[in-house]
Amino acid sequence: MEANASADMFSKVLENQLLQTTKLVEERLDSEIQKLEQMDEDELERLKEKRLDALRKAQQQKQEWISKGHGEYREIPSERDFFQEVKESKKVVCHFYRDTTFRCKIIDRHLAILSKKHLETKFLKLNVEKAPFLCERLRIKVIPTLALVKDGKTQDYVVGFTDLGNTDDFSTETLEWRLGCSDILNYSGNLMEPPFQSQKKIGTSVTKLEKKTIRGTKYDSDSDDD
Repeated sequence: MEANASADMFSKVLENQLLQTTKLVEERLDSEIQKLEQMDEDELERLKEKRLDALRKAQQQKQEWISKGHGEYREIPSERDFFQEVKESKKVVCHFYRDTTFRCKIIDRHLAILSKKHLETKFLKLNVEKAPFLCERLRIKVIPTLALVKDGKTQDYVVGFTDLGNTDDFSTETLEWRLGCSDILNYSGNLMEPPFQSQKKIGTSVTKLEKKTIRGTKYDSDSDDD
């Protein structure tokens, strides 16, 4: 009986909250409609022009991003290209990878998706074997590492999968959330709660660091398979 009474009370509370939310939305809509009805033709025309101008600017910005290589996940051939690429774009994600590292392929898959969704950000990849100077300068020791570059300066790093739930099965949204935390892309979700916290966890992938040597430089491979 007590359980049924609690369920009924919860149902009523939820119903009241929904009614209040609906009422607020209706009031806002009524207010907007009233404003539109009170506008004369000149005001409506100015509003229309303002919105059209905003759409034109958004389209121009999109074309500018595409002309600079946004909208696709690309590999750059050398560290020299890295400096040119980050100079051209305000927001850049660069994946420092190695062919033999399994987890780099996982990162590749997610970045290919995000590059098409977030045109505001440039997504690149660079083989660490071709960038010894840059890896030393950025102190990259774990593969994979994502360097997050804003306004030409490296602001943050995503090192291995530690920030992604410590599992190989993290979702694209989890990586999107992590990049959003660094303001390297426009994330519309809740930055306060990682997506993997709300997902059912089935075991935990334990990260094992293995020492590898590339051109005399030691790197930690955030993978069990190389």
